[in-house]
Amino acid sequence: MTGLLILLVYIAIFAGSFFVIKTLVHKTRRDFSSLKTVTFGDESAVVSNRWASFISIVTIFLIWGSFTGSNWVPGFLQAPGPFVGETEFTYTLDDGSGNTDDATVFVRVVDFGVDAANFEVEPGDGMARNDALSMNASRSKTLIFDKNDEAKRKDGASVVAIDGQPIAIGAPVVTDKGRFALTDKGAISYSPPGGLQMDPIYLPPPEAVAKRLVEIGSEGYRGFTLFEHLGYSLFRVISGFLLGALVGIPLGYAMGLNGWFRGWFDPIVEFMRPVPPLALIPLVIIWFGIGETGKIILLFLAALWIMAIAARSGVSGVRITKVHAAYSLGASKWQIMRHVIIPNSLPDIFTGARVAMGVCWGTVVAAELVAASQGAGMMIMVASKFTLTDIVLMGIILIGVIGFGIDMLMRWAERVLVPWKGKG
Repeated sequence: MTGLLILLVYIAIFAGSFFVIKTLVHKTRRDFSSLKTVTFGDESAVVSNRWASFISIVTIFLIWGSFTGSNWVPGFLQAPGPFVGETEFTYTLDDGSGNTDDATVFVRVVDFGVDAANFEVEPGDGMARNDALSMNASRSKTLIFDKNDEAKRKDGASVVAIDGQPIAIGAPVVTDKGRFALTDKGAISYSPPGGLQMDPIYLPPPEAVAKRLVEIGSEGYRGFTLFEHLGYSLFRVISGFLLGALVGIPLGYAMGLNGWFRGWFDPIVEFMRPVPPLALIPLVIIWFGIGETGKIILLFLAALWIMAIAARSGVSGVRITKVHAAYSLGASKWQIMRHVIIPNSLPDIFTGARVAMGVCWGTVVAAELVAASQGAGMMIMVASKFTLTDIVLMGIILIGVIGFGIDMLMRWAERVLVPWKGKG
């Protein structure tokens, strides 16, 4: 339910921002793209809207903070939190012979991450005795009510009502105090009223992730500094990507220019292309061991087929009229390769390189599962075993930020080296 609400909020902010920016902020542009006769369907006419980028980042941050109770988000923007405090409810016990008695359960609900210490209450008199229940917010807890009751479940006793409302196995009761249900063995399962904020064990607030980043940045993690972890991951990704590009680009050119090469390698490339790199981990371990070589080989295989297909597509997409024009001017095959095929295939190669780099970053987590003692992926996997979600999120964000930085660098290189992209 919370996930659906977050999605609806995100869609609403997207739609509202779009109409506000288009109607109030948008100004007529007088650049190359705005003067074109045709702009719809032309990639070169589509320029990233900086307002959209800014609002997108702010929206994600606000939604994250709102649904995690972040102190960085104003209170009026925060989603309703779960019930925290003290409450009580009464259950009616039937001893199996038609005799009934009521007992009160005093409940103490503490916030996320706070130790739910047990406490005691006066049991009172009668067949059913009072109980105390201590628990964390948004959690459920089972009450073995007959631990101190005179009538026991093994003798046929059962709970028949909660606060006067009939209850039975398979027929829960929901009141303003929470949800009550009976387990298969007749114990009381209680869940206090839940809000829309998520438990930090599933999604910690932004400040918790930032605090963990500062902590690991200054103290390190499992014997290595944060920069060493990120450096090892970056080295592996770049090494695997460069090897994949060095082999894949010439292979793609050969497949695009020669029928024999295409016929020979096309079945191999098309067979390996849909195979996820994660499926290759067992073979990589068997063939190359669990050392650094195996990790780089896995990333090499993740990039190889993408780069080969990108280069092949770039060669195949060269307009034949340009080749004919070059031949008519007396160009040799090498000159056509140098001045026609390579320049016109570079846009596709850069696109493939960006995709391959993203796949490599996605694969590095799995590559560092192979007996790695350092790396961002290793941090994520070790932290997940101990349910340290803040470290997991920190690692994911760092990988995303570095990957985004590399992608921006590649975009800049593309603009500098291939300024003719999208201009025919």
